[in-house]
Amino acid sequence: MPIDQGELSTDEVLRRDIPWETYMTTKLITGTGLQLLRRYDKKPENYKAQLLDADGPAYAHVFVSILRDIFKEETVEYVLALIDEMLSANPKRARLFHDKSLANEDIYEPFLRLLVKGNWFVQEKSCKILSLIVSERPKANESALANGVSNSKKEITPINDVVNRLVEWLCSQLKTPSHPSRGVPIAINCLATLLKEPMVRSSFVQSDGVKLLIPLISPASTQQSIQLLYETCLCVWLLSYYEPAIEYLATSRSLPRLIEVVKGSTKEKVVRVVVLTLRNLLHKGSFGAQMVDLGLLLIVQNLKAQAWSDEDLLEALNQLEEGLKDNIKKLSSFDKYKQEVLLGHLDWSPMHKDPTFWRENITNFEEHDFQILRVLITILDTSTDARTLAVACYDLSQFIQYHSAGRIIVNDLKAKDRVMKLMDHENAEVTKNALLCIQRLFLGAKYASFLQA
Repeated sequence: MPIDQGELSTDEVLRRDIPWETYMTTKLITGTGLQLLRRYDKKPENYKAQLLDADGPAYAHVFVSILRDIFKEETVEYVLALIDEMLSANPKRARLFHDKSLANEDIYEPFLRLLVKGNWFVQEKSCKILSLIVSERPKANESALANGVSNSKKEITPINDVVNRLVEWLCSQLKTPSHPSRGVPIAINCLATLLKEPMVRSSFVQSDGVKLLIPLISPASTQQSIQLLYETCLCVWLLSYYEPAIEYLATSRSLPRLIEVVKGSTKEKVVRVVVLTLRNLLHKGSFGAQMVDLGLLLIVQNLKAQAWSDEDLLEALNQLEEGLKDNIKKLSSFDKYKQEVLLGHLDWSPMHKDPTFWRENITNFEEHDFQILRVLITILDTSTDARTLAVACYDLSQFIQYHSAGRIIVNDLKAKDRVMKLMDHENAEVTKNALLCIQRLFLGAKYASFLQA
């Protein structure tokens, strides 16, 4: 593809003179089509708007007919520029292509063909126009149209085929852009329009498209990169309403990237869409726990202290803060504790020294034949991390204190000798907590409460 075709602008293309009369002579357009084009072509924008308000479906029909029947590159580019100009002024005009008078026309096919056969200008315009036409389609008869059922004698491309082919092209641009600087932005721009549709979300996930978005979630500096970041985050927000996409986001590096963006961005629209996404994900799977681990609560509190004008953003920040605080409370539970022990890396998180945690959860240690207690004792033999050893000794001493048979159980599990060895450990924190554990082991529950760590 010559690069100059990729650098064509809509204004440059619209300065061309197209020989409409010649096309009528060769019967590539009708007399009515010629009349409509003469009235419309090269006229001021406000006059064109009046014509579209009065006779919009007829113009949509003429444009689609030309793209279907005429293959001269300059003319195809010109008509695409006319449609793009029309839709840029008012995207809702895409509904004109779905008027009942076009029910027997395959409005999608010309754009789908040009997506793969045209130069970059043609591909870019076709993608943008097709995305708007798809997003503005009537949904009432979706199931019938998805299977290609219609009252028409002509074969019309089923909507699910349209969506799949369009999504395939968009994903190909994210993988290997046809244009070095505009391939990715136009794909993301169109996805931000299309992913409002459940059918498109499904097709995008099935095409493994979610992973193509993740690398684009990174702090931006230039105006162009900020817009790309915003539209990428908008795509992720739309996908956060779709369970299969959430499952993929949970296993990718999306959350740390989103948090990095919201921490460093000063653009309100970027912060807003990321915060809304985080609010959606908060209660899904393990996202809440990950957000707590990544320190999101402090970031949210810092964001709340800034002067934002968007009320939706302020409300979302409040909801996110409350949700994170609730998560922290829930995470101070036996499930969180069990996860920490099974991972074999212990730290002085609040629950270890919280009497309420031990009183409320002490019977949970009995599950699966004292599985967690056994793992805790194994850690004393296997860990080389001083902090982990110190916390394990302390937790054993807490078990002895709060469980009515704690001393007997810990003795039966042969923990005493292992703790005794740690009393000679080179780390003072380890020896201090090993000593506490041995003292409680000898004194029993009755006197253990008098010993303080």
